[in-house]
Amino acid sequence: MNPGKLIGFAIILLVIVLAGSQSTYVVEPGFRGVEVTLGKVSDQFKPEGFGTKSPFITHIVSIPVRQLARSLPSECYSADLQQVNITLRVLYRIPEAAVVRIYKEYDGDPFESLIAPRVQEALKEVTALQSAEQIVKKREDIKARAVIATREKIGSILNVEDIVLENITLSKELEAAIESKMVQEQEAAKARFTQQKAQIEADTAIIKAKGEAEAIRVRAEAIRDNPGLIQLQIVEKWDGKAPLVIGGGDGNNGANILLPLGLPSATPPAPRK
Repeated sequence: MNPGKLIGFAIILLVIVLAGSQSTYVVEPGFRGVEVTLGKVSDQFKPEGFGTKSPFITHIVSIPVRQLARSLPSECYSADLQQVNITLRVLYRIPEAAVVRIYKEYDGDPFESLIAPRVQEALKEVTALQSAEQIVKKREDIKARAVIATREKIGSILNVEDIVLENITLSKELEAAIESKMVQEQEAAKARFTQQKAQIEADTAIIKAKGEAEAIRVRAEAIRDNPGLIQLQIVEKWDGKAPLVIGGGDGNNGANILLPLGLPSATPPAPRK
C-alpha cells in the first residue's frame, strides 16, 4: 500500500478515536455537570452518571452539591471594645437548582466571594452586641445568631448548614480577668451554699427542740392526769427485786410509788461466829 495512504488512514483513525473519547462524559456522584459549548453555558445542569456531548467544542464542568466545609478566621470586637479572634468552620451546600448560576456568577466556588464575606459580617454584628465575657460563655447562642444572620444575607442561592466556632481567643489580660471573676463567683456561690446549709441545720435543731419540749409537756400532763401511770411503768420495768413503797402525797389524793431497793433476792449470808 502507498505510504501516503497509510498515513492518511492513520490520521483518520486517530481523529475518530479522539472524537469518540471527546463525545462522552461522566459526572461523579455528589456532583452536577455544567455544559459549556464554545463559551456558552447551558441553562440545564447535567445529572450524575454517563452522557454524551459534542466533541471538541463542548466540555462539562463538575460542581459539587454535597456538603462542603471550609475554615475561616475572623477578627471581631465585643460591646466593651475588646478584640476577639474566632476560628470557625462553615458547613454549606450548593443546591442543584443553583449549580448553573453559581458557575456563571462565582466560577463554581462561591465560598471566597459569597460565603466568607457574609459570615464575617454576620459574626461581627452579633459579637458587637455582647461583652467579651458573654461571647465566651454564650458561644452556642453567638453561633446560632450568626447562622441566622448569614442565611438572611446570602439568601436561597446556597444553603449554609451550620457554623462551628472552633476556637475563641482573647488577650491574655482579658482571659486572666475573666478567670479571676469566675473564681470569685464560684467562691461566692460556695459561701451562699454553706450559709443556706447552716440555716437549714439551725431550723432543724429548733424544730427538733420544739418537738422534744412538746413531748415533755404532753408526758407531764399525762402523769398529772393519771397518777397510776408511773406505777404501771415501774411494774413493767420491775426486775424481780424487792420494791420500796413511797407515799406520793397526803390525804386521799396521794399515790404510792414503788421503787426497787436494789437488794438481791437470794438468802443473805449467815452471821459470823
